[in-house]
Amino acid sequence: MGSGMARNLLRAGHEVVVFNRSREKAEALIADGARVADSPAAACRASEAVMTMLADDQAVEQVVFGENAIASALPDGAIHISCSTISIALARRLAAEHHRRGQKYLSVPVFGRPEAAASKNLLVVAAGPPEVVEHCRPLFDAIGRQTFVVGSDPSQANAAKLCGNFMIAAMIEAFGEAFATLRKADVSPHAFLEIMSTLFGSPLYANYGRLIADEKFEPAGFALRLGLKDVRLVLEAAEELAAPMPLASLIRDHFLSAMAHGQADLDWSSVTRVAARNAGIE
Repeated sequence: MGSGMARNLLRAGHEVVVFNRSREKAEALIADGARVADSPAAACRASEAVMTMLADDQAVEQVVFGENAIASALPDGAIHISCSTISIALARRLAAEHHRRGQKYLSVPVFGRPEAAASKNLLVVAAGPPEVVEHCRPLFDAIGRQTFVVGSDPSQANAAKLCGNFMIAAMIEAFGEAFATLRKADVSPHAFLEIMSTLFGSPLYANYGRLIADEKFEPAGFALRLGLKDVRLVLEAAEELAAPMPLASLIRDHFLSAMAHGQADLDWSSVTRVAARNAGIE
């Protein structure tokens, strides 16, 4: 995800310094015009803005608050734009800590798989102080096809992203249950998918439905273990807000079952194997 976003920032004419914990991934961007830094701090010392795209809360905390990290080096008035799917609690902590240091913070998670990042086809969800959001719009325009602003509190964007990922997971669960029933009825999942794609008219239904019908779960566009992380985070947010999400609880249990069957690094759409197993289908 981060590589595609960085390349599109470079194509839009921005000067980009990159850091990745796997240095070879950063060095792959040199040919596109990026400079490679040896640490998060070195990447942002002279920057107006730093964008982070990381797997989870722990990775964000390490890159922002750890040794040679962003918070200690980001200049006064500079902006941290977090594109990661993280908890609303961490988003609030990031906003407070950057404010304490005289820095600015936006939560800007994105919807889309790696191919969408590469083709500048991401949906960008932003929240934070309105003047900071507007100042950063050229960056959002460089990485995505449309930007949605959902509030002035950065954590609101994280709530929107978590609920969005829950909706996608619910769609995947529905496909898994429907396809398992259809296979036992000797109905082709591909024929059914054509009907559903026409009925719903959604690229998500068409793309995920095809992956599931073809059982094409490798290479993972989004690993199942990360999907479990996101479902856990949306349930944490729901508990804090006293908003029951019983379907999310069911989906979490199915992700746990998939993990127990060794599917952690398969695409998260492979959770549909749980419904198949429950139906006695190998």
